[in-house]
Amino acid sequence: MNQRDIILASTSRYRRSLLERLGIEFRCFAPLVNEDSFKAARLDPVSLAATLAIAKAESLAKLDPDAVVIGSDQVAALGDDVLGKPGSAENAVQQLLKLSGETHQLITAVAVTHQFHTRLHVNVTELQMRSLDQSIIERYVEREQPIDCAGSYKIESQGIALFESIQTADQTAIIGLPLMAVVSLLGRCGVRVP
Repeated sequence: MNQRDIILASTSRYRRSLLERLGIEFRCFAPLVNEDSFKAARLDPVSLAATLAIAKAESLAKLDPDAVVIGSDQVAALGDDVLGKPGSAENAVQQLLKLSGETHQLITAVAVTHQFHTRLHVNVTELQMRSLDQSIIERYVEREQPIDCAGSYKIESQGIALFESIQTADQTAIIGLPLMAVVSLLGRCGVRVP
């Protein structure tokens, strides 16, 4: 398999940086998906992440069926309540107040499509947040500006200080792309890493 035939269906700088760790050549394109229409369907959090990851990969695979296309989506959920990207500092503070002292899930789905065949992996991470007062949360949001992150935190930097425990099969899933699963899925498409 020619490495230049790999496409990441994402404009996320986090996913791009993660995929670069594997040392493979790839191109990035925005997926041709209206995420709001999927969110309006009110799917459970795991189904929403999986459905969006598949839709993103398949949206670009239609344009180039010979390419290996990677699509991914991440959903933060407190029970059945999906917590999207906050979009503002005020919303980030409100999300973190809701998560304070609670255990929530971060669902990261990755789909790899090649020649009209899609393979899916879903990683579910359990995160126990410390009990935090509003001043700590406001200070964190001001420093990190996690307004483009599901759940309103950046676990790969100062956000780690917000948590008591994290249980996951793949730490890279927390940042947005479960690399161990990506390597396995790419291998099933004939792409060898390393």
